[in-house]
Amino acid sequence: MQRFDNAKAAALALRPDDPVYCFRPEVLKADARQFMGMFPGKTAYAVKTNGEQLVLKTLVEAGVTAFDVASPGEFAAVRAVSPDAEMLYMHPVKAQSDIRLALEKYGIRIIAIDHEDEITKLSRIVQALDIDPGTITVFVRIQTKGQAAYELSKKFGAGPANAVELGHRLHRHGYKVGLCFHVGSQIEDPDVYERALASADWVRNRLGFDIAGLDVGGGFPAEYGEDPRRKKREMPSLGQIMSRLRGDLREYGFDEVPLVAEPGRVIVARAFSLIVRVLLRKGRRLYINDGIWASLSDSWTGKITLPARFIADPAIRSRNGLEQNIVPFKVCGATCDSVDILSRPFWLPETIDTGDWIEIGHIGAYSLSLRTRFNGFYPDTFVEVTTPFEEGEAPQGLASLETMAD
Repeated sequence: MQRFDNAKAAALALRPDDPVYCFRPEVLKADARQFMGMFPGKTAYAVKTNGEQLVLKTLVEAGVTAFDVASPGEFAAVRAVSPDAEMLYMHPVKAQSDIRLALEKYGIRIIAIDHEDEITKLSRIVQALDIDPGTITVFVRIQTKGQAAYELSKKFGAGPANAVELGHRLHRHGYKVGLCFHVGSQIEDPDVYERALASADWVRNRLGFDIAGLDVGGGFPAEYGEDPRRKKREMPSLGQIMSRLRGDLREYGFDEVPLVAEPGRVIVARAFSLIVRVLLRKGRRLYINDGIWASLSDSWTGKITLPARFIADPAIRSRNGLEQNIVPFKVCGATCDSVDILSRPFWLPETIDTGDWIEIGHIGAYSLSLRTRFNGFYPDTFVEVTTPFEEGEAPQGLASLETMAD
């Protein structure tokens, strides 16, 4: 993998017509270690967020020893980089054959359910393989309510009363029983963890036995850009969220049980940026060589404003000193699909034009894992970059709020 000081150096050296991912391994290590240092329990990285081998390998080097996995593909990806890593099978709905593979081939002994049929599937395999149920910890997933870019309880989780019933059934079968929840990806409400803990406490108090652990899921927010035309959402920092979470865990007595978190976005978001090229400018529309079917689905479905930095091509033309006039551009993707238009603008110099490049920051989460081969476009070029995105020239997408206020 070629190595550059920053994305601008990479763009001017490679002059790419295809998107280029800029990977920052030291940023990834630092963010992983920061989270592990703040959370008072086991950190299980959510592989679904970004399961590239270079990411998983770097996380192992950073000291991550546990991974939240959801499929045989993710089992294999983790085992390929670490023969000793612990895997937590936390997807609530699973094929019976996948459960067998997890237990038999990969030795997974932590699993999540949210329905009685999942207990039936699990018990069939446990009996067929002659596994002692007491060696398996089953987390009952509880529904939660809150605000996040992606709400997960619309699809997963048992209501509190049902969670009690599931816990009792698992206990009768001889399993160790834990409780878990997932407040959604990229939370927008800092109170959501406290409400989820209150639900978990309600369930625990009605089980009549000691739980084996509590998994607080993910949701920890990464930092992105801001659209200056919208009211800025005030969110506490990760440190403040963690401080409050630790206090809530103590208040409900969960600090006395084994704890697990499944961070993804907050660990890997800053580790990648993306160099794209402007294929065409039409007024205030920019057509770029990536889009919602490739690396930028988060800026469509999650309505996340991504920070963007202009990279001029000096070989094309001069900018006539107008770089600081920052304006919003509608961004259209490379495919022939008419919905391939980002729901949030890029704030860039008014002089940007066909042939220029843009560095899009903080796209490490879900950008690579959700890209498709639609229309034959599939970005897959990587370079290593040493300078963190925030330490380069001020990204217009982050600086625009300050610019507009002046």
